[in-house]
Amino acid sequence: MKGEPQVIERLNEALFLELGAVNQYWVHYRLLEDWGYTKLAKKERAESIEEMHHADRLVARIIFLEGHPNLQSVAPLRIGQNVKEVLESDLAGEYDARTAYKRSRDICQEAGDYVSMKLFEELLADEEGHIDFLETQLDLLASIGEEKYGQLNADSANEAE
Repeated sequence: MKGEPQVIERLNEALFLELGAVNQYWVHYRLLEDWGYTKLAKKERAESIEEMHHADRLVARIIFLEGHPNLQSVAPLRIGQNVKEVLESDLAGEYDARTAYKRSRDICQEAGDYVSMKLFEELLADEEGHIDFLETQLDLLASIGEEKYGQLNADSANEAE
């Protein structure tokens, strides 16, 4: 089925953002694991995999609309140098995605592509869940401090590998 060019463009923009998120969350997972924030690291790993599933859905939709998925361009990574920067960097990426997906949803609706519009609404709901989690973590970090936050997000010695 031939899709509207502006819809395919928006799907590729979302793919650009999701591919960047996959990589950013994965690097943050490895960093947090190395720093001892093993519980938060597991969450970052799960987020990376979820973003990969988002990218897969976008690729499938682009191909269905007879477009060409652009897997060569990836959003720039924002890599944190400490746990607070990791959370802030991830939050900035989620804000970018939310803004883009709202705009994309509206463009799809105007083009009459309600399936792509629904896809953007589903992605938007996931990103808002990520935003809520990250904002909560930053609030928690600010209220209890980095030391206690680290204790909450580390496995006990007998649970660590």
